[in-house]
Amino acid sequence: MDGQQQTIRALLRAFPPGADYPELALIRAGHNVAEGRLDEAAAHLAVAEAYAETTPPDRQRRLRIAIASLKLSLAARRGDLAGVTEQARFLDSPVSGESDEDIALGQDLRAVALMSLGTVEASRGLADAERHLREGAVLARKIGRPYLEVRCLAQLGFASKVRPFATARRRSLEAIVLAERYGWGAEWFIAPALIMLAGTTVWTGEFDEAERWLQRTVRALHADTGADIRLLLHHTTGQLRACRGRHYEALQEFSAADHLGSRLEGSHALASQVTGWMLAAQARLGRPGEARAVLTALDDERAGSGEIRNAAAVICLAEGDPAGALDVLQAVLDGTAPVIGYVTVVEAQLLTGLAHRTLGDQRAANEAAERALALAESDRLVLPFAMTGSAELLEALPRHETAHAALLADILDILHGSSPAAQDQPPPRDVEELSPGELRVLRYLPTNLSRPEIAGELSVSVNTVSTHVRSIYAKLGVQDRSSAVQRARELRLLAAGRAR
Repeated sequence: MDGQQQTIRALLRAFPPGADYPELALIRAGHNVAEGRLDEAAAHLAVAEAYAETTPPDRQRRLRIAIASLKLSLAARRGDLAGVTEQARFLDSPVSGESDEDIALGQDLRAVALMSLGTVEASRGLADAERHLREGAVLARKIGRPYLEVRCLAQLGFASKVRPFATARRRSLEAIVLAERYGWGAEWFIAPALIMLAGTTVWTGEFDEAERWLQRTVRALHADTGADIRLLLHHTTGQLRACRGRHYEALQEFSAADHLGSRLEGSHALASQVTGWMLAAQARLGRPGEARAVLTALDDERAGSGEIRNAAAVICLAEGDPAGALDVLQAVLDGTAPVIGYVTVVEAQLLTGLAHRTLGDQRAANEAAERALALAESDRLVLPFAMTGSAELLEALPRHETAHAALLADILDILHGSSPAAQDQPPPRDVEELSPGELRVLRYLPTNLSRPEIAGELSVSVNTVSTHVRSIYAKLGVQDRSSAVQRARELRLLAAGRAR
């Protein structure tokens, strides 16, 4: 529980082959779990369980607790929520004694249980994940277990993926900074935080920065073979490749993620997104027949998700059937199809625009593009525009007809090869922090909306908007709206916003 994997590895090598004492089998099992060798871990656990039946009573209880703890970790890495819950119940009040050692063990195991439970819940997209991981991190800090705290924080970034990007980014960076303090910056368990940072930079179009985070993730996972974390790595790498138009590489990554998902005990939260983008990549490579064959084999519940419907629309477009694409997208646009997050709706709007453009209805295409920009504005979302290849759709949108001219220009710059600077640079200290009300007004300044129109959007008075605007100018040290927007972009104040 102190993260000394290198020491454990060296000690294990010193034992002769065949030295399968129950405690040693447990150590081997724990080491296997940490490196993602889950079948080997299960085999060593079976050895320990067999010994436990004949262990003296004074040692048997502790041995069973240790076995349950490792079963908990093994179930977590397999994505087995039922297994995690079962072992967590067993460990809920593990020791009957009142000694300091017993109390400490109980706290340690509770932190492990919260970490494991939150990890699996995050992978399933369950709401309790954040609460359990936060509780685990707080408890780990209280009892002086930084290894457990780092592991909770690293997962918390992924559990925060439905929050504003700034929240997920901040939590992931917190985990990485703490890990580096203890020399764990390149260990496997920090990978979820690294992947989350890569993901947020892909979503906002910072592709070079995303590449750097992904390379660091690969180095951290060099000795790990577990399906759970590698699924996230392939998923995020696939997004980056697709955004850069490298659809064959994207297909390989999404296919790998889809395969790894099938090895987990339960359905991963990103399963429909992974499968949908895999099918879309096939269609964009000129293989719509193969994609449709996979689509047809999906069960009705899976096929009815917004992510799979978007993929079906891409297949229709590749087959020269834009009307069919519009039909399949309708359930995503009217909200009847379940979706992982609002990015699926942005993607659906863009695919709708592409379908209308193919049909020769430029007005409907422009309206769909404008709706996509409106949804993407608050998070400065770029990914769906890049993945759908929507440059021509956006270029056809008249600048005087959009309320999102600045975002439109930024996206087109990125799609044509420009990449914004990394977001991790803190604003200069001489800039006074903007209030929540000022930030809300600030995010409308890049649009063409007038002050009365902004007031209407925010349901406040025009005087309130004007007061906020004057304060924004003063804090940013500018004299006009255009300069305020430019300064805010330099300080990355326009990147934080709504959940993905």
